[in-house]
Amino acid sequence: MAQFMLIVDVTVVNVALPTIGDELALGAGALTWVVTAYTLFFGSLLLLGGRVGDLLGRRRMFLAGLTVFTIASLMSGLADSGGMLITARACQGVGAAIMSPAAMALVMSVFHGPERNRALGVWAAIGGTGAAFGVLLGGVLVSGPGWEWVFYINVPIGVVVLVAVPALLKEQAAGHGHASGHGHGHGHGYRHGRGAPRGVDIPGALTMTATPALLIYGLVRARDHGFGDASAWMPLAGALVGAALFVCAERSAAAPLVRLSFLARRSLVGGFLVMLAASGVLISAFFLCSFWLQHVLGFSALKTGLLFLPVAVVTSMGAHLGSQAVARLGRRTASGAGLVVAAVGALLLSGLERDGNAWTQVLPGFLLLAFGLGVGFVCAITSAMHEVEHSDAGLASGLVNTGHELGASLGIAVVAAVAGASLEGGAGAGVRSVDGFGTAFVTCAVISLVAAVAGLVLLPKGRPDPSAGPVFAH
Repeated sequence: MAQFMLIVDVTVVNVALPTIGDELALGAGALTWVVTAYTLFFGSLLLLGGRVGDLLGRRRMFLAGLTVFTIASLMSGLADSGGMLITARACQGVGAAIMSPAAMALVMSVFHGPERNRALGVWAAIGGTGAAFGVLLGGVLVSGPGWEWVFYINVPIGVVVLVAVPALLKEQAAGHGHASGHGHGHGHGYRHGRGAPRGVDIPGALTMTATPALLIYGLVRARDHGFGDASAWMPLAGALVGAALFVCAERSAAAPLVRLSFLARRSLVGGFLVMLAASGVLISAFFLCSFWLQHVLGFSALKTGLLFLPVAVVTSMGAHLGSQAVARLGRRTASGAGLVVAAVGALLLSGLERDGNAWTQVLPGFLLLAFGLGVGFVCAITSAMHEVEHSDAGLASGLVNTGHELGASLGIAVVAAVAGASLEGGAGAGVRSVDGFGTAFVTCAVISLVAAVAGLVLLPKGRPDPSAGPVFAH
């Protein structure tokens, strides 16, 4: 429920932006920061949030993050100025970054064997379902009680979860647990908590936070101004420098925050890349289809959300069947098949026309794309968390979620650059202005196929052992 709330929050706010701008007298630049402030803090703090959860306790950090997110949601709804709203949105991002990786790590500790694959299938489905539901919910709330309720809606949900989690889940000792069953983890874990890092790795924490922050900020600027603009490429170059400094800091640290050998795990890299691609393609498809429906065909936000509901259902179906396919066919086969189906869907969407029909031109291709990516999400998550030890579950979860956030930012930046003038035209633009949509969807198809090939090489071989116990003790 908490993760669904985080995903819905992104799209529901996007729908409300025009109304927020009118009522708070915000210009285009300030409105961009209503979204960017959340994305920037969420994406940049996920890795650190996941590692802190490993060290201090996942349930404790989940509740702390949820508390911050819930209070920040209330403050966002009460905001009477752009500055107050942007500050509250940044606090929402901080809370989400603490809460999200801890939530996935808790799922990993509660479910085992086949039940874990099904649970991660539900987690994977949340991405597409939440994105589509957010568009519909945003239209309903903005048209009804007002834009403030896109934030107020989080408060009762947060309170319910804050009450339920302590009653349902017990805290695990920080650093406790060891590899068991098939979760040998290649011998890299801090076993029994004896090898858990002590002290504070300040350089590692700073570079771990600054690197994704610069990367996401650069992608946001590239989305708005193009990759050739200095405000885009300078932060992106800074992210490369930050990554190099992070590696140096962790190599020289006596008690590193992150072991570099862990980040080099084949299954983790493969899962991250598939998540990066799947998230980028799905969010890009929502972005492009929303723009085409509302600015070319003149659909309202509510009507667009209604059209997207079948997409949410099919994404859930893909994730559900994907968890079964992983068990029967293995991650490589399931991922490859799902991403090829997504590529076919993207190619169908490349035929959008100015006077086309939404039900015949958008829905068939979008449904195929969403179904295939639902399968891909499951493969990405189960692969990234494959044989991860208890002491590293939060970090691995943070990396997967970072892949989701970076994929969304990178995907929109790329398709916005590819679509070009098509995103600047409206219902009165010339016929040529819609050509960029086709090129952008072909790009999505290529990304899906490249990810399919990468998955065949990097994801774990074979089928998961259905008799395997927990990947880590708890």
